[in-house]
Amino acid sequence: MSVLVVGLSHKSAPLATLERAAVSGDTLVKLLRDIAHQPDIAEAFVISTCNRVEVYAEVDRFHGGVTGICELLTQYSGIPAGDLTGNLYVHYADGAVQHLLAVASGLDSMVVGENQILGQVRSALKMADDQGTLGRSLRDLGRLALRTGKRARAETGIDQLGVSLVSVGIELAAAGLDRPPNQQSLLAGCNVLVVGAGAMSGLAVATAARSGADRIVVANRTPARAERLAASVGGDVADLTGLPEAIGAADLVISCTGAGGLVIKESVVRAAVGGREGVRPLVLLDLAMPRDVDPRAASIPGVQVIGMEELRGSGDSAVGEDEVAAVREIVEQEFAAYGLAIRADRVTPTVVALRAKAATVVDAELARLTGRLSEDGLSGRALEEIAQTVRRVVDKLLHAPTVRVKELASSPGGEEYAAALRVLFDLDPRAVEAVTRAEVESPNITTQEGNQ
Repeated sequence: MSVLVVGLSHKSAPLATLERAAVSGDTLVKLLRDIAHQPDIAEAFVISTCNRVEVYAEVDRFHGGVTGICELLTQYSGIPAGDLTGNLYVHYADGAVQHLLAVASGLDSMVVGENQILGQVRSALKMADDQGTLGRSLRDLGRLALRTGKRARAETGIDQLGVSLVSVGIELAAAGLDRPPNQQSLLAGCNVLVVGAGAMSGLAVATAARSGADRIVVANRTPARAERLAASVGGDVADLTGLPEAIGAADLVISCTGAGGLVIKESVVRAAVGGREGVRPLVLLDLAMPRDVDPRAASIPGVQVIGMEELRGSGDSAVGEDEVAAVREIVEQEFAAYGLAIRADRVTPTVVALRAKAATVVDAELARLTGRLSEDGLSGRALEEIAQTVRRVVDKLLHAPTVRVKELASSPGGEEYAAALRVLFDLDPRAVEAVTRAEVESPNITTQEGNQ
């Protein structure tokens, strides 16, 4: 089994393709299940955000895994296979592991260093765990990715310098509203309307409040969620049926609903602008994928639409070369440690089988010896001392070779040492396979970060 990644992102595909490929909600769950049911796939999880759609899978055949995933991505996106495959990338084995670590660390984000991706990776792992598509291999890999992402943010300045898409979008919006370039008061004097009440909307509300917005209004199809989000910053709530009026009262509209279709249509914006007193600019910041805002709204005088296309690369300069280099070093360290652990794990079944065979031989010989010595009147305590001594001798004889084979397993060709051990001690291959199966079937690992 090896890890495979098939996906597309802001680096490989145009925005229009990403919009069509993005999946969420029940559709994402169904895609995940269908991927896991592919004949060559044992485990899977899917990261689907506004900037990437990536399938991570544990596969036993590379070509079979790639073909199955590509066919499902084509089916769910509705994009012809010939058009989609030109935008896809594939990483396998070590390359797949390194890619996930870079993603979780923020190195592969549209805005380098942004901190939302770590939560998105965590959510993808949790969904897969809930749906039963996560096994030991990808659980371990997910734990590694979360730990690496946390280290990157705790040990370097990438988290402080890296800004989120929301922050970058608000900076661009403030420029469109002719606001002074002051981080603490970018939105001073502005009325902000946030459409949606999910995680991205929560970030938008918090960022708008930190940027000094005078008034923040939240509109969502579920009033209770809108009320909770608005209350967190002392804001107000608007009904989606009154969207034209709410837009008309706003200077900046941030939309991120994940509705799967246009939420703010050109006709709604035109009606909203027509009902405004005086002439003042209106900026529509669309952070949804697929887009929430009708791009034709940009043709209305005084209206600016900022979408994902405008955000591409706009935050690249936010992170210095030193921080990026430091994060890359952390990624390399974690990947190297992961490789050592994986190679050591491969010899564990052999070591366990060897110790089990030794224990069986010792037990058989002690049983024979006990029967003979008991006839000679040897006390039970003496027999127990003999048994303990024999077991200690065997343990000491096995200690050096089993420890050494684990150490050698991390070196090039390390598996050959385990193979030699199996031959020298005539270990039953079925016993080794039984240990391997038991480990796979008893993961006992959660997708939460725990005490890492």
